[in-house]
Amino acid sequence: MNNNELYKLYKKHPVISTDTRNIAPNSMFFALKGDRFNANQFADLALEKGAKVVVIDEEEYAKDERYIVVSNVLQSLQELAKVHRSQLRIPIIGITGTNGKTTTKELLNSVLSVRFNTFSTAGNLNNHIGVPLTLLSIDEEVEIAVIEMGANHPGEIDFLCRIAQPSHGLITNVGKAHLEGFGSFEGVKSTKAELYHYLSNQGGTLFLQADNEHLHHMLGGLSMKEVVTYGLGSGKDITGTLISADPMLSVCWQKKGAINQYTADTHLTGTYNLENILASVAVGNHFGLTAEQINKGLNIYKPTNNRSQVIQTATNRIIADYYNANSSSMLAALDNLSHLKSTYKVAVLGDMFEMGEESKGEHQRVLDKALSLGLSRVIFVGEMFFSLQNERAEFYRDINDAKKGLSNSPIKDSTVLLKASRGMAFENLIDLL
Repeated sequence: MNNNELYKLYKKHPVISTDTRNIAPNSMFFALKGDRFNANQFADLALEKGAKVVVIDEEEYAKDERYIVVSNVLQSLQELAKVHRSQLRIPIIGITGTNGKTTTKELLNSVLSVRFNTFSTAGNLNNHIGVPLTLLSIDEEVEIAVIEMGANHPGEIDFLCRIAQPSHGLITNVGKAHLEGFGSFEGVKSTKAELYHYLSNQGGTLFLQADNEHLHHMLGGLSMKEVVTYGLGSGKDITGTLISADPMLSVCWQKKGAINQYTADTHLTGTYNLENILASVAVGNHFGLTAEQINKGLNIYKPTNNRSQVIQTATNRIIADYYNANSSSMLAALDNLSHLKSTYKVAVLGDMFEMGEESKGEHQRVLDKALSLGLSRVIFVGEMFFSLQNERAEFYRDINDAKKGLSNSPIKDSTVLLKASRGMAFENLIDLL
């Protein structure tokens, strides 16, 4: 079956399912394979649970016309998403970056949804499976879509761009993350810059954090249909400053050449989120939203999923930011903690994963920064931090040891930063705080 024929089936059954635990009625089930599973084996179950069509790539499982046999299910899903994208006549904003891409994506969606019917990537479905699924969830009522694109190897952003075909794009920043896959910081930059190359080739519009020297260098001599700049200094299309951040951010922003300044109150914590907020202002302004609409969109957004969340417990104020971590986001979170007003401040930091050969050095850099801030307590959790232990802080080999330590020596009446890679499972510490 060719792509056009598959697309005709999709139009009849415009909901995609990939997990038999969550089969949507009247859906198409794509039997994806992984290292530990082969969904071809569950094609019958998908039909029993309500799918109308199953797409498989092992002919032995086919029984009747409801079983569509293709050479590769994943490739068919990706090609189907490309066909659907080609039918969409809407702006699609592609977002990537080392830190802040999910928060920025959600801020953009919140701002743009004040005026438009928008759609954005759910959670962090930002890879070679998530991006096609996101595109195939866009219906004819959507006016603007915001697509998050993640990568941990060279070439992945280019690949995702060819599927999502963004008309607009934004790189939040670049830092040392996923170095095992990228090989080096230069590998990070060249991979993220694949978005710039795609937009340049397609005559797209770029939103540029104009204070970031790395992003300028990555842009090089590429030409765009339009470049919209934002940042802290003067001369940008959108400029802004921080009014307060204790813990929620209030910002002041201004359009280039305008007299009026506008104040936006948010439910975000972390000074590092200022540039994410300004990115959202720049995008909203570009698409014709008024200042009042932009500020409303910024104000109604409330972070979830342990990204820049503030949680008040019986005895502590928690800065929950442990969905992911790398050295640049760790240092930014520590810097933010140092500026918060609190009698007692505690940092609980967990290992950063996928740091490659630079792992030890980057963990040491974070350790040194944390110890330099004069915090009430500094607690490190994980094998890598444990290997760097000294007498100036508390070190635990794993999360279970940390739980025992915090049970024996509770943290009270403090502002507590929780920051670690997702795999450290820091949510297990909340009940002890």
